[in-house]
Amino acid sequence: MTLKNKRILALVSDDFEDLELWYPVYRLREAGATVDLVGEKAKTVYTGKYGVPATSDYSFDEIKKEEYDGILVPGGWSPDKLRRYPAVLDFVRYFDQEKKPIGQICHAGWVLISAGILDGVNVTSTPGIKDDMTNAGATWHDVPAITDGHIISSRRPPDLPEYMQQYIAAFENGTK
Repeated sequence: MTLKNKRILALVSDDFEDLELWYPVYRLREAGATVDLVGEKAKTVYTGKYGVPATSDYSFDEIKKEEYDGILVPGGWSPDKLRRYPAVLDFVRYFDQEKKPIGQICHAGWVLISAGILDGVNVTSTPGIKDDMTNAGATWHDVPAITDGHIISSRRPPDLPEYMQQYIAAFENGTK
């Protein structure tokens, strides 16, 4: 179990991309990590774009970011909602400052953009937000997944296997 004793915060809000939340959560749990679903409210059912539910374990206000080893931001339409919460931006900035793994896929780049952490970072995302990423100072690449230090990004659901290999490797190999 390569990620035993690792604790990962997975953000959740309505309209998340079902596969972009659940595939990483299950892969991380298979690798031994504890993954907590964290939303605006605790013990609340959030619904994915295709109807798959996800019940939050904790609310943004209940967690201590220092107790986590990494953060996972799924795509879908939820990133446009998540980036409006000061607590979410604080989480992302904290993980960036501490050089702890930040995973983002598809539209999740919007959250990192709003946190102001992409200047000079090599990333990928859904091509639909390529201009947003580059306008935030990132260098965008049309590849399935890319790791730049502690930031691991991916384009869309078909790229999940490569994305998760790189995200898990960030914990195994360190990101500093």
